[in-house]
Amino acid sequence: MRDFHQPGRSAVMAENGVCATSHPLAAQVAIETLKAGGNAADAALAGAVLLGFCEPQMTGLGGDCFVLLKPAGEDRVLALNGSGRAPMGLSAARMRDQGLTAVPLRGVESVTLPGAVDAFCRLNAEWGKIGLPEILAPAIHYAEAGIPVAPRVAFDWEEDAPELQGHARKVFLFDDRPPRPGQIFRAPGQAEVLRRIAREGRAGFYEGEVAEDMIASLRALGGTHTLDDLAATACDWAAPVQGPYRGIDLLEHPPNGQGATAILMLKILRRFDLQAMDPFGAARAHIEAEAAKLAYDARNRFIADPALTARLDHMLSDETADRLAGLIDPARAMPAAAPLTEAIHKDTIYITVVDRDRMAVSLIYSVFWGFGAGLASNRFGIAFQNRGAGFTLAEGHPNEAAGGKRPMHTIIPGMVMRAGRVEMPFGVMGGGYQPCGHARLLSNMVDFGMDVQQAIDAPRSFSGPEGMQVERGYSDAVRAELAAMGHKVSIPHTPLGGAQAIVIGQDGVLVGGSDPRKDGIALGY
Repeated sequence: MRDFHQPGRSAVMAENGVCATSHPLAAQVAIETLKAGGNAADAALAGAVLLGFCEPQMTGLGGDCFVLLKPAGEDRVLALNGSGRAPMGLSAARMRDQGLTAVPLRGVESVTLPGAVDAFCRLNAEWGKIGLPEILAPAIHYAEAGIPVAPRVAFDWEEDAPELQGHARKVFLFDDRPPRPGQIFRAPGQAEVLRRIAREGRAGFYEGEVAEDMIASLRALGGTHTLDDLAATACDWAAPVQGPYRGIDLLEHPPNGQGATAILMLKILRRFDLQAMDPFGAARAHIEAEAAKLAYDARNRFIADPALTARLDHMLSDETADRLAGLIDPARAMPAAAPLTEAIHKDTIYITVVDRDRMAVSLIYSVFWGFGAGLASNRFGIAFQNRGAGFTLAEGHPNEAAGGKRPMHTIIPGMVMRAGRVEMPFGVMGGGYQPCGHARLLSNMVDFGMDVQQAIDAPRSFSGPEGMQVERGYSDAVRAELAAMGHKVSIPHTPLGGAQAIVIGQDGVLVGGSDPRKDGIALGY
């Protein structure tokens, strides 16, 4: 039990349904959708689409999504890949000939086709109980009437505003400036797009005037994108990948997502007696940092488009985890993994919903970097993602940029099983941090007995491209001890990630947790 003398929040408990996400309006809409007769798939969609207007710097209709779904009355889990592909005209060789060593982060070359809307429509058609008009009505209302910009959203918006270009500045800036907390953001053009999707399904987005607006805007910027590329966008169902950790199993979306990295990281950590360590001490943070370096190096070698991801079984084998764990010195930091030419960043939204019939949905939805490519369509104001910056230009690499391929993705929804029973849908936003965030959250609960909200609140650290970032929740003494071990320690400007989770109790009670690093909340009824 938490210390009620200290600041914080309690986990949310309810019986009929819970939603946890990063903005209160989206959580409220999800619960209202459940009360109106929708199921967890309907509620997650209603909340996710609305988050594109609550947090437009993080996500939107021009982005991608991944979904893990547990059907009501079952404990199987399905994975839906709603990530778009590169236009057929994209060529790594052409970019190398131009002298580029990486896909331009904010250029039109980084814009992949938006996959989320197709996945939303399919999820609704195959698993929903109510129709798209009812599901999309709240987002249409708020896109037109407007939403007060929340404090954390305003913080991120100001950071990302300098990257906005052309028409995107008219859509997402207020007199050419980022909004203050409380200013009202409206997106009437995208409200019209949602009306067309509500009437026509995916055809309202991937065909007709909306499609023509997106493709004409991209081609005017020098893109090779075509209407055929857009029309060919299609999501795929798959089976999750999974791995054990001390009595539980972690289920992750398969490649092109990076979820296998979290499984490998936990397999490495399982070789160490974390339970004997201080959960907020230097020893645990050090072992976690070293495991992350090794697991992320494996990710960089193997994960790519699903058709091209090689040796995933090898990456997740116990033998691989044994060998990698043997490389860790408990007292000394190893060098960082080889730097990526692919871009890794930290902007996304995540929503999880469990309903009264115990359907569970774990959904993550993103435009990659803040405001994606910094570009928007000229008529409807759809922000284009820059997920193509997740490709490499290294010749022959499985993740080499090419037309028709999906890039390696950072966004990963998660689920936990225990003894064959789904126990917790969860996600930890934060770009490259996400596998480390998954491992940290589960270790907090499994190794240290924290409840879901305590596990989310606990301080975080991450050894990534910028050295070892250690949140202010750690003491200066811990930071000094980590530096003495050889880590390049800093306090991150932005807190690490943002987690949401729902524990499905065997006693019939749902327990939700939401990260105070974001503006959101867990709600139930």
